[in-house]
Amino acid sequence: MNELSKDSATLLEVGEESAGQRIDNFLLRLAKGVPKSHVYRILRSGEVRVNKGRISADYRVHEGDVVRVPPIRVAEKSATAAVPARDFTLAHEDEALMVIDKPAGVAVHGGSGVSFGVIEQLRRARPQAKLLELAHRLDRETSGLLIVAKKRSALTRLHDMFRDGNIAKRYLALVRGRWMNPTQHVRLPLHKYLTEEGERRVAVSREGKEAHSIVRLVARWQNFSLVEVELKTGRTHQIRVHLAHLGFPLAGDDKYGDFALNKDLQKAGLKRMFLHAAKLKLAHPLTGELLELEAPLPPDLRDFLKRLDANEARDYGQTL
Repeated sequence: MNELSKDSATLLEVGEESAGQRIDNFLLRLAKGVPKSHVYRILRSGEVRVNKGRISADYRVHEGDVVRVPPIRVAEKSATAAVPARDFTLAHEDEALMVIDKPAGVAVHGGSGVSFGVIEQLRRARPQAKLLELAHRLDRETSGLLIVAKKRSALTRLHDMFRDGNIAKRYLALVRGRWMNPTQHVRLPLHKYLTEEGERRVAVSREGKEAHSIVRLVARWQNFSLVEVELKTGRTHQIRVHLAHLGFPLAGDDKYGDFALNKDLQKAGLKRMFLHAAKLKLAHPLTGELLELEAPLPPDLRDFLKRLDANEARDYGQTL
């Protein structure tokens, strides 16, 4: 794709990878570093034309459209040079998508005090890629399977599949307490709010949106339980809030957990929240082929479970 010019208008032909994208998002992706207000101003003024005609900000571009972009000053290239190129362990890749095994401690994208994340590092590592976009999110401290779309058509379909609940997601979580039920459906509505300090939080509330988790017991110790949680909805912090509300906070959770316990766990070797996106099951968004993917527990979490095993024998479950 041609670079935008700061001296003269640029004509860009829309490729397959951008088809279906809103014109405002199309321009924002091209003009990295340019304020959104400026992009919307040139759209409102009619300076942006598609096939020589004026369009609104919600127009969706089609493959073959010719977009006229007025002179625009883009961010200096040195601003992106600070983003390190990084490839991640792959669970699957084809021409439409990739599924990576995201390590804990890495945000999926820049923002909220984080200058860059997985997607920026991937784009830096693969400058030849026409499109790399997140299909969903994982919390910064959560490790495991993350889908990145390589085609616009795949991204659109994946968004639909996530929204309609057609992608099976299973996580492994270590919680404080002895979880007794082999399988338990948790249906508790969740409401997002901001604290006085401006931090995002989630709580169980009648005013919230429907949220459904299925919790299955995997292993149990004297004071901890390892559970697998299948998400039937994908609300923010759903697993963490559902389990904490039931009296089983996640080990190492710095938002909804047992803070005194977390300090002891850090001394015992657990340096982060014990939550891992372990399994994904979905029909391929373009071919319909069944994809069943799995990411093993990372070494730090496996090692902590071995410490629990060394202290006491499990009385339920299976060997990981």
